[in-house]
Amino acid sequence: MKHTVLGAVSAVALAMGTFAAEAAETTLRITLQLPLKSHLGQNLALFKDEVESASNGDIAVEIYDSAQLYKDNEVPQAVGSGSIEMGVASLTRYVGDIPAVDVFYQPFLFDTEEKVRKAVSPDSPIRSPIDAAIKDTGSTVLWWQAYGGAIMLSNGGPIKSPADMEGKKVRVFSKTLGDFVQATGGAPTIISGSEQYLAYQRGTVDIGMTGVSGVQSRSLWEVMDTITVTNHADIEFIVVVNTEFWDGLPDAHKEIIEAAAKKAEDTVREEMAGIEAAAYAAAEENGMTIYTPTADEIAAWKEASQPVYDTFLERTGDTGKAMLEAARDF
Repeated sequence: MKHTVLGAVSAVALAMGTFAAEAAETTLRITLQLPLKSHLGQNLALFKDEVESASNGDIAVEIYDSAQLYKDNEVPQAVGSGSIEMGVASLTRYVGDIPAVDVFYQPFLFDTEEKVRKAVSPDSPIRSPIDAAIKDTGSTVLWWQAYGGAIMLSNGGPIKSPADMEGKKVRVFSKTLGDFVQATGGAPTIISGSEQYLAYQRGTVDIGMTGVSGVQSRSLWEVMDTITVTNHADIEFIVVVNTEFWDGLPDAHKEIIEAAAKKAEDTVREEMAGIEAAAYAAAEENGMTIYTPTADEIAAWKEASQPVYDTFLERTGDTGKAMLEAARDF
């Protein structure tokens, strides 16, 4: 009986959502690879509430979470081509068109919250050219979603130094993180966020890289037992809208969407430290060991990482050089 009731409620909710979308003047479908319970999913829910309330129902927002429609690596093409109006993608998914986006994955470059905030400011010399370049892919950036620092996951003990990477298969989610793994003696494997759990469970890789909030939302403590708090990269997601679709919207609708996007961006940035703290606490409560490297261990990581910077400059030329110089001046 319980399943029947829940099924009926779900059916009614779906029907109501469909009716609302049909009644609206504008419908925004958003694809997300993470679960709705993740902080990125909750940030989209905030956006949805703001937009639908401010528009009095003239704009409907539909969120398709957990990679129901597209995997993370498929989002740039899906949104850029107009297959879907909006999507959330890891910033690094644009590296094929814009190699400079991987400035955020240069090892230990953005090692303080202050530096991150300066870099992601809309008018910063780092973010501004990235947003402009993404327009050339057929998408327009509406807002950036903070995801926190990159950490390492393992079983049986922490990853204290580059020596612990030697010969290990490592899950990465960007080419630059792959360069980092190679520079430290490991073998990188790019695996979508939604496929992490199975990769760890099956032993496809020995070590993982992700944000600690992802450990919580995906219950990764069921398949990994140790977190090493390296914070070796700043993970950013972006919410993009198809540019042709966006340009065709009434100005009044654009204003409502932009206001909601700004609120969503400011909110997730302000809440990120608390989100990470809660995720670390949840990981410990579920049996994980949390290891913070010593200053000497971080120094060893940084020394081993220098080839990553050299490769980044080779790929990005003057644009990458300008971004690195700006970041080092923060």
